[in-house]
Amino acid sequence: MDRPKKRDVLRAVNSMSSLCQNGEKREGIRAVNSVCSISELMDEDLLSRLLDRPRLKLERKKSYEEMSLSLYDSAHSLDGRSGWDTPVFSMKDSSDLNPMVTEAWEALCRSQVYFREKPVGTIAAYDHASEEVLNYDQVFVRDFVPSALAFLMKGEPDIVKNFLLKTLHIQGQDKMIDKFKLGDGAMPASFKVLHNPIKKTDTIIADFGESAIGRVAPVDSGFWWIILLRAYTKSTGDHSLADRPECQKGMRLILSLCLSEGFDTFPTLLCADGCSMVDRRMGIYGYPIEIQALFFMALRFALSMLKHDSEGKEFMEKIVTRLHALSFHMRSYFWLDFQQLNDIYRYKTEEYSHTAVNKFNVIPDSIPDWIFDFMPLRGGYFIGNVSPARMDFRWFALGNCIAIISSLATPEQSMAIMDLIEARWEELVGEMPLKICYPAMESHEWRIVTGCDPKNTRWSYHNGGSWPGELPSFTSQ
Repeated sequence: MDRPKKRDVLRAVNSMSSLCQNGEKREGIRAVNSVCSISELMDEDLLSRLLDRPRLKLERKKSYEEMSLSLYDSAHSLDGRSGWDTPVFSMKDSSDLNPMVTEAWEALCRSQVYFREKPVGTIAAYDHASEEVLNYDQVFVRDFVPSALAFLMKGEPDIVKNFLLKTLHIQGQDKMIDKFKLGDGAMPASFKVLHNPIKKTDTIIADFGESAIGRVAPVDSGFWWIILLRAYTKSTGDHSLADRPECQKGMRLILSLCLSEGFDTFPTLLCADGCSMVDRRMGIYGYPIEIQALFFMALRFALSMLKHDSEGKEFMEKIVTRLHALSFHMRSYFWLDFQQLNDIYRYKTEEYSHTAVNKFNVIPDSIPDWIFDFMPLRGGYFIGNVSPARMDFRWFALGNCIAIISSLATPEQSMAIMDLIEARWEELVGEMPLKICYPAMESHEWRIVTGCDPKNTRWSYHNGGSWPGELPSFTSQ
């Protein structure tokens, strides 16, 4: 006999629930709530026997609101430094490196870019066989972060420091695109170093989106800069760089762009399609999980590095207020597990006033069929996007992994994310590095959403492709 589809099970559960009284309605499906009752469902011995690979282990950390001190107080210990400490791992003295690791280090060293004889980053791709280089010979802010973390672990922080200062200098440049000026806090997507052997001069040309494919400015670059500054500080113990007036000003400029008040009714950050690591059209316009997770992480790190002067304290107060609202919003409305899927399936539409349950007016018929087979009974994840009348149910790797690292996800949600990855290992990992998103768009959907982008055909590049760059955030869990 064929196994019943999960959607049929869901319908059966709904039919049974509808026979109950209002006060008992949730009891029939409570057992499959991956967040509330995950500890009750967990059977390590049974699961270990069912799986051929060892269980993924996740260190349980306190969630943001579980900290004994308030956000503001916990960010300021007696020495004025952050109370959020993490262990520092170093490969500097390792003498038994695998040959593959040695080869990787050699390739990474060859990819270094120099400005006036100082390393300032690594190029996006190193391939002499390629005839069409485009912008892959440039230093991308987001692409350099994994390389920077490797250099810090190797005990070579100079290139990271040079990169931070150089991009900070670029931030101060005038940013004009077709006679329109970008915000002062905008960070470049990438920059290129031009060497003049005759005059023996070096020149930096930055790209804020005016040369990018699709002409989109990167929203995530500023977040990555703050995150990398924090990583440098924690790895080296050198607080003097973050304390520099120019670094403090750079952080405040980035925060000014993100924390400005406007027409939005949500604490999430509005982002145009293509303005994040998924920098091709993929239908993520609005509030993509990747940007919200990076936003949350950058706010936490900035809170720990801002000085206690009048300007710094003003931003600290804004950050604390935003963090509380953002964490509540993301954990409440972006989270999806079997229980929440069941609730959405029974949503009523056209609800009005503060008592509305379906706050975004999501139409239940818009739930894609694949989600009913993809969602395990135990597990969950932050969906790709939530906006009026629309939920993007796709799985995005970076946003979910950063949500765990930054404590945007509660301990229960963190465990559920890892449970989902384990349960859907073949779909999300397989024999290759983590897929950037799942599932891939195909056929008519691919045509209308991506604009027939040939680089984003199914299971390639951003459209379900396998990204080695996702591994650092995944292995940090």
